[in-house]
Formats: sequence, C-alpha cells, structure tokens
Amino acid sequence: MNDKELIQKVVSGDMQAFKLLVERHQEMVFRVAIGFVHSKEDAEDLTQDIFIKVYDSLKTFRQDSEFSTWLYRITVNYSINHIRKNKKNSLLDSLETIFNKVSPDKTPIEEVEEKERDLRIKNAIDKLNPRQRTAFVLSNYEELSQKEIATIMKTSEGAVEQLLQRAKAKLREILTPNVGK
Repeated sequence: MNDKELIQKVVSGDMQAFKLLVERHQEMVFRVAIGFVHSKEDAEDLTQDIFIKVYDSLKTFRQDSEFSTWLYRITVNYSINHIRKNKKNSLLDSLETIFNKVSPDKTPIEEVEEKERDLRIKNAIDKLNPRQRTAFVLSNYEELSQKEIATIMKTSEGAVEQLLQRAKAKLREILTPNVGK
C-alpha cells in the first residue's frame, strides 16, 4: 500500500493505517531530527511530536507534493524551532555523558577525545545558518540528492549547491585549527 492510500485510510479514521505510515517514515524523521538537535532523547521527542502534528494535519495535506517531501519540511521546521526554543548548555550535557559512559574498547582519554571531536562537529553544524544547516543535514544525514533537497526547501538545485558549498566552507573554517595563532 502506498502513502497516498494510507493517508486516505487515516483520514477515514483507520488508526492501523497511521501506524503503518509512522513505521514507514519514523526512522527518516528521527535521523533528520538528530541531525539538528544532536540528542537521542530530543530527537525521539521531536519524532513523536512531529507525528502528532502529521496526524492532526493529514486532513489538510493537499498532496501537491510527495508525502515524504511534506514530512521532511515538517521535520526540518520542528527541529529548527526546537533549537530556537531550547538553547541548552551542550558542553555540560556532553561532559556528563563522557563521564557517565565508558566504552570497554577505548581508553578514557580516547573516549574524551572522541566526545570532544563530536561536540566540536555538532557545535560547528549549529553555527550554520538554518538554510545551510537544512541542506547539509538532508545531504549528509539523509543522503538526499540536490534535486530532492531543492524540492523540500522550495528552491532551485543551484541554490542548494551554493548552500552546501557555503556550509562545507564554514564548517572547514570553524573546524580547522588556526595554525600559527
């Protein structure tokens, strides 16, 4: 059964159809959300909130685009709004995670170095403007084509290419240590 058929069943009150729709798309929603919020718990909460919003909005979904495109837009918007509303002290959260979770395969120093690297990358991604971050997350976390990203972002493929180039340049600038300073 395709998404359009499932949507028609959901609008008619079939909760089993909604369950199938969620199962089909929840991993994608989670991956996009975690690409923005960098927290498993926050991404899980966002995923739930997004599907509640989807359920409430399915009656108004005009099907001008694919359901997955519409769902990506909702996910990106919810993720960006979540970031704006919930500026957390990610350094303290990350340090707490480092000291409470030790991997048997790595020394404590390797674990700290890996967590520090991950935190630097997450912080760098957070410094991208929302459009660059959206294009970067959809390209790198979801591995979508520029054409698909352009459709989701309602822009041209050329604009997406520019956003990705600028995002990568900014990330390189932020993550490359200042040599000789």
